[in-house]
Amino acid sequence: MKKILITGGAGFLGSHLCERLLKNGNDILCVDNFFTGSKTNIAHLIGNPFFEMMRHDVTFPLYVEVDEIYNLACPASPVHYQFDPVQTTKTSVHGAINMLGLAKRVKARIFQASTSEVYGDPEVHPQLENYWGRVNPIGPRACYDEGKRCAETLFFDYHRQHNLDIKIARIFNTYGPRMHPNDGRVVSNFIVQALKGEDITIFGDGQQTRSFCYVDDLIEGFVRMMNTECGFTGPINMGNPVEFTMLELAEKVLQLVGGKSKLSFHPLPQDDPKQRQPDIDLAKSKLDWAPKVQLEDGLKETVAYFKKTLG
Repeated sequence: MKKILITGGAGFLGSHLCERLLKNGNDILCVDNFFTGSKTNIAHLIGNPFFEMMRHDVTFPLYVEVDEIYNLACPASPVHYQFDPVQTTKTSVHGAINMLGLAKRVKARIFQASTSEVYGDPEVHPQLENYWGRVNPIGPRACYDEGKRCAETLFFDYHRQHNLDIKIARIFNTYGPRMHPNDGRVVSNFIVQALKGEDITIFGDGQQTRSFCYVDDLIEGFVRMMNTECGFTGPINMGNPVEFTMLELAEKVLQLVGGKSKLSFHPLPQDDPKQRQPDIDLAKSKLDWAPKVQLEDGLKETVAYFKKTLG
């Protein structure tokens, strides 16, 4: 049994990871400041003798004894990370420093949940891990994009300078139950709007693309990455390489939900990427991992969750 710290453990991804690692027979310490995380996401785990919840902000040091650390703490949707951009940058940078310091002290293996946003609005398609990206360092999304880029820098510097055992995964668009209904991400936006009978908001002409990975597939990738041999650091892309336009996604959501919602077109936000698709050859070869859940199946589960959540 390993003692595993999960920062951001009450969030969308973190709560699923807590669940999975508990099921694998580990002792879990879930840390969250509840800015975007929710106690309802982990309520079913409270009472398990091997699950512990701690309210804590990772911008402050944490003194615990653990074997492994999954650093997931950071708001991940534009609505939330742009609400307090300075705090977002602090969470990525100070949070990484504090968790790396903890890992160094207790000699723990540490996993960083990075993001496809490090590629910015890419000139290379699909994106490989050796692509350095095209990010606007002074734009409204930079607090998240550059914060995550700096976190990767810190992880590799701790690895080179202190021989720390690090693992880095770059997450592409993920969806599924426990997404925040007001997080502003396209899947939750479309589903919530359709369920409420509101118009579906399409930014730009709707031809921009994303690749959508169901949460269960992503969590499987996290666990496999953490369990790779010492010395394999990543970064490694984790996402679904099947690409959809925003119009195609809206059509699938409307087919599932029904109703009379229409499409409403709005200007594209600044620095919003036109294309985003992962090259996952490295994940296939090193982790024997590829997404299995089809978009239609994952959307059914997500729609059912939001129906229940919205009453």
